[in-house]
Amino acid sequence: MHIPDGILPASVCLAGYAATGGLTWYALRRIDQHQNPQEAIPRASLLTAAFFVASSIHLPIPPASVHFVLNGLLGAILGYYAVPAILIGLFFQAVMFQHGGLSTLGINAAMIAVSAILAYHLFQLRRVFGKGNRIVTAIFSFLAGAAGLGVATLIFFVLVITNIPANFNVAAERIAIYGLMVAHIPLMVIEGSFSAAVVLFLQRVQPELLGESGRGSKYDIKSQK
Repeated sequence: MHIPDGILPASVCLAGYAATGGLTWYALRRIDQHQNPQEAIPRASLLTAAFFVASSIHLPIPPASVHFVLNGLLGAILGYYAVPAILIGLFFQAVMFQHGGLSTLGINAAMIAVSAILAYHLFQLRRVFGKGNRIVTAIFSFLAGAAGLGVATLIFFVLVITNIPANFNVAAERIAIYGLMVAHIPLMVIEGSFSAAVVLFLQRVQPELLGESGRGSKYDIKSQK
């Protein structure tokens, strides 16, 4: 679901870099408000590696082949740490595997990171129903995992379908894009289920990673004077 080089016009690519720069700046400001911003770096590094590897796991879902993204899971667990994690992961995917491209790195990062932040806020809605309840956690972690991929897929669809290069076979490209979108529907269910399984495991063994620790040290925000 990465947009490769040569698809989007330069103006859209530049807008993508601007959006990613602004989003990264805002995310780093939110991260700096934590009591100990460095404390979550090991966890973010681990999930950055998982995000990096996920793109190499392909599933043959007719009429296309799709790969894991896991941006919803990153959003649910990492919150705003997911933004730099996704940016770093996408950079290495583009450089090492030519998955995506450097000209479209900004737009790909914005597309996937914005979806991850939306998934994070969706996951936080579980607090309304009781954040320690495992059924509630399972439902909202599933929704976060599925929605993270779903929103990114929708953004991808709009960007690609409206910017098909003139030298391409437009009719054939549209059919291929529609098929790719359909193939991502079952992947949303798979990623949602996987996210729910991971989050439920963490809730059982290390609930403080989800902000459910009684100590409240990891996710507390500095008091505003």
